[in-house]
Amino acid sequence: MKEPVRIGLIGCGYWGPNLIRNFRSLPDCKMKVMCDLNPQRLKHLKGLYPEVEGSMDWEQVVQSPELDAVAIVTSVRFHFDMAKASLLAGKHTFIEKPMASSSGQCEELVDIARQKGLVLMVGHTFLYSPVVRKIKQIIQSGDLGTVRYIVARRLNLGLFQNDINVVWDLAPHDLSVILYLMDEMPQTINCNGSAHVTRKIEDVASTCLSFANHRCAMVQNSWLEPRKVREMTIVGTRRMVVYDDVEVQEKIKIYDTRVDTPPHYDSFAEFQYSYHYGDIYTPHVKQEEPLKVECQHFIDCIQNGETPITCGRKGLELVQILEACSQSLREDGGPVTLKNKGKSASADSVGQHNGNGSTNGHVKSKPAAKARI
Repeated sequence: MKEPVRIGLIGCGYWGPNLIRNFRSLPDCKMKVMCDLNPQRLKHLKGLYPEVEGSMDWEQVVQSPELDAVAIVTSVRFHFDMAKASLLAGKHTFIEKPMASSSGQCEELVDIARQKGLVLMVGHTFLYSPVVRKIKQIIQSGDLGTVRYIVARRLNLGLFQNDINVVWDLAPHDLSVILYLMDEMPQTINCNGSAHVTRKIEDVASTCLSFANHRCAMVQNSWLEPRKVREMTIVGTRRMVVYDDVEVQEKIKIYDTRVDTPPHYDSFAEFQYSYHYGDIYTPHVKQEEPLKVECQHFIDCIQNGETPITCGRKGLELVQILEACSQSLREDGGPVTLKNKGKSASADSVGQHNGNGSTNGHVKSKPAAKARI
């Protein structure tokens, strides 16, 4: 039997407790320590999980010989320093999205993880959603035809951030899904936004990503909406999909709807669009908490020497897009061309760790294999 992976978590604010809950529920994982600067927060969590040690010193956590892995769930500005220290200490490292504050920082983390043979994984939770993976299967089956464009809306009232804008806060969820469905990096990015509450921190933004073959995606984000909206529309040449994550049961609806144009015509009078209206149906999707799947995948990658689906290279690609959004915002929404455009890195092609090392002599890694969940 494999030894349980011993893990510590840094950051017990809004999202951290959800990871603690899920890691604790996994039979092959042992939640050893949770770290936060707020003693009241630690006291509350100790009441819920008395067997988990509490700490206010993150450096002590990453240096602990009792841990195999560290999860970092803090503000973005702390991600790089904490993750670098964790990797240099020989710990497999999980980082919440976005991976770091710059692509340069991401590249450094990727290089350290590769050199040390460690798993580096980014918390793009929606790629572990059965619903999103079902949409990917529908696209790959050809049922939608060719994807023409994707429109995503992620809107709510707050939570306002004081160190990042709404694009860096909300857009990573939808951007990660769009890259997953499109299976390539965009060529150019335009981003427009405005700051209404906090000076110089955009709380409303609209981003347009242009892909090869005249495909595109649009993402709208806001902290100033009266309703919580989590919606994505994928338009294909044959059918269309609407994904509403706020829905409890029917999160996916497939519309047998399309618009055809005549292959040729001799005059404008002969030109007519052909509108096809068919049925609307909802495919069955097994309900499973994406965060639990994500946590299990991190443990599996450590124990089996696999490359995470949301590996460090994926995190780097997304931060490159966020940087392009920031540049476009500074240039009044002007287009920004990505240097690394084209095919997105896949879990099969990116060796995030070489699997030839061990962590503190507790969990040994096997040769890198194809990532599966």
